[in-house]
Amino acid sequence: MVNGSSTEVVRVPRVVIAAAASGHGKTTVATGLLAALTARGMTAAGFKVGPDYIDPTYHSLACGRPGRNLDPSLVGEDLVAPLFAHGAAGAQVAVVEGVMGLYDGRSREGEFGSTAHVARLLDAPVVFVVDATGQGRSVAALLHGFRSFGAVRLAGVVLNRVGSDRHEEILREACEEVGTPVLGVLRRAGAVAVPSRHLGLVPAAERSGAAVDAVAAMGALVEDGVDLGEVLAVAHSAPPLAVTPWSAADAVRAGAEETGSGQAAARDEAAGDRPVIAVAGGPAFTFGYAEQAELLRAAGAEVVHVDPLRAEALPRGTAGLVVGGGFPEVYGDELAANKPLRDAVRDLAAAGAPVAAECAGLLWLARSLDGREMCGVLDAEAVMTERLTLGYRDAVAVSGSVLADPGTRVTGHEFHRTAVTPAAGPSPAWAWRGQPAEGFVQGGVHASYLHLHWAGQPGFARRMVRAACA
Repeated sequence: MVNGSSTEVVRVPRVVIAAAASGHGKTTVATGLLAALTARGMTAAGFKVGPDYIDPTYHSLACGRPGRNLDPSLVGEDLVAPLFAHGAAGAQVAVVEGVMGLYDGRSREGEFGSTAHVARLLDAPVVFVVDATGQGRSVAALLHGFRSFGAVRLAGVVLNRVGSDRHEEILREACEEVGTPVLGVLRRAGAVAVPSRHLGLVPAAERSGAAVDAVAAMGALVEDGVDLGEVLAVAHSAPPLAVTPWSAADAVRAGAEETGSGQAAARDEAAGDRPVIAVAGGPAFTFGYAEQAELLRAAGAEVVHVDPLRAEALPRGTAGLVVGGGFPEVYGDELAANKPLRDAVRDLAAAGAPVAAECAGLLWLARSLDGREMCGVLDAEAVMTERLTLGYRDAVAVSGSVLADPGTRVTGHEFHRTAVTPAAGPSPAWAWRGQPAEGFVQGGVHASYLHLHWAGQPGFARRMVRAACA
């Protein structure tokens, strides 16, 4: 059971899209499937294995539902199937895009957190995408190796970047040798290319009409080259899941009981207090998990989104602020020019209101970013660097804050090419093995490079809302 609710039998046809490595076409196939199935009138739900925020923005654009992440490292493996059932509610089919290679898990932990791990947790068949560039019959050895290496059901293959009819014929013969059905063949097509920059793909929210065109091109490519009927048959072969769908309300309630704040929470709800918590969004702040806003609402907040590139004031009555990840370095001039909003954020923090900032939010709260004036909430300077900082972190809270008590343990994820000086304030946020403490806790502000999935720590939402009420 999850959150005290009873187990249900969840019947959602589902398929996992995997590959031998990054860059082989998983995003094209997964997004294209979602777009093509939606165009046929089906209700589809998209998911991404791992912490990546960007691919789900394309899934969302393709199917009109929030793209969601399934990450055993961030939320624990027991929550993967419940979060899937929650995100797939009402859908006729679910498409789960994998991460990296099929068996690539968290460093030094085998395949934990890998696409194969999540496929097993969901009891879902795998469709394997092969970048056929420069290979012919050798694809048979590739498929044989991946199929026999681990305990996943490789139900078929989509051959990507196929150069000619003769190339396709050779590849099909090779797949037949090892008994792997070919579910689709995609020819080389530049129209589906999605632009990248220093942290990967450009989020869909930043590309506006270009992103719509790219998703439409992926959908057309898959519609033309993939047997959607066969893919649906594979998806329907997934057995029912015996699982309790995740619920934000149940998670917040359970978190309140664990922290002993259940009676206070009941008083808040009885009083009808719904503090306004603003959540930064728009092109500069595109990184966020859908469950965070759901948890805040379940904890009693009125969640209002604000775009720091356009809004010159915080939403009326704002009593708390959440600023997730994104690319403020790309929009530094626009953020610096919006002095009225920068002043409003600084005043909100000075008043002691709860402010939770991750990565991009940390940069925005600093005095400056690459010499451009930011909010000045934190006495720190931020700059772009050549070094990519990337990986999971098992962290412990160093200082008590609006989010956590000292000693609280979490697993988060870092992903940035920036540095902040100093790296920590007098009261740091987190520490983890082998590194000095980092981040800032001051008044109601909690700012850090660490990205967190609040479904793994539902008590954060309750604490944030209670601080906003106060």
